[in-house]
Amino acid sequence: MVRLTRIYTKGGDKGETSLGSGARVAKHDPRVAAYGTVDEANAAIGLARLHIGDAQADTDAILGRVQNDLFDLGADLCRPETPETDKPSEPPPLRVTAGQVARLEGEIDRLNADLAPLTSFVLPGGTPAAAYLHLARTVARRAEREMTLLAQSEAVNPEAIRYINRLSDLLFVLGRALNDGGAQDVLWEPGQNI
Repeated sequence: MVRLTRIYTKGGDKGETSLGSGARVAKHDPRVAAYGTVDEANAAIGLARLHIGDAQADTDAILGRVQNDLFDLGADLCRPETPETDKPSEPPPLRVTAGQVARLEGEIDRLNADLAPLTSFVLPGGTPAAAYLHLARTVARRAEREMTLLAQSEAVNPEAIRYINRLSDLLFVLGRALNDGGAQDVLWEPGQNI
């Protein structure tokens, strides 16, 4: 269990931070950027949840699980996968699992089954909750880009990359669901203003 007794430590005053392994890195390190962007996606989901009514309790529960998963993802990313950090004498690092990815896939399939087929791309908007989910989706996509860039030079849990990829799909489907099953989706009209 995490226990925070002090909020500021002054440890980052010189532009460095500690990873979960204890290693010190620059605050602009690609790994820090990746889990920082995951945190941004989590905050955007929190904004969306403020606009979800009682009638959408299932959606709110899904997003609550996702927010917790995003902390798991951040913990996964902040603890590099190296033999030095995975010591038998310590508890194993928290890693995103295939089960978490499969749960997202099941939720996407279930929710998408009730939506009308799309005839165009969807512009971010509609209801406030849907608009915030579109924002969260774009931040999740940025996190995915940062994670895959990191994976070119360092080990990254493949399930973590799968999770963030599925998450953006789930947020898209949830946004459509919150737009009255897609009835309030704002559709792209190619060349409308030419």
